[in-house]
Amino acid sequence: MEYNDQMKNRVKRMEGQLRGILKMMEEGKDCKEVITQLSAVRSAVDRTIGVIVSSNLVECVQEAEQNGVKTDELIKEAVNLLVKSR
Repeated sequence: MEYNDQMKNRVKRMEGQLRGILKMMEEGKDCKEVITQLSAVRSAVDRTIGVIVSSNLVECVQEAEQNGVKTDELIKEAVNLLVKSR
């Protein structure tokens, strides 16, 4: 799978958010603020997983169809990846 710049930028943004959260903790910021930021990172991770799995699924299904392979198992595997990530 090829990871495009948009996917990589999502991860870089999350990295920045996590560094910011660590700084907030070191500065003794209010726990509500820290939790809010942690929740935002968790949502960003979930969205990024969805983007990667869906992109991969599209590529795999298209390739399988071109090669005359059934796509049922590929779809089940993608759904399982999404379920495990939750």
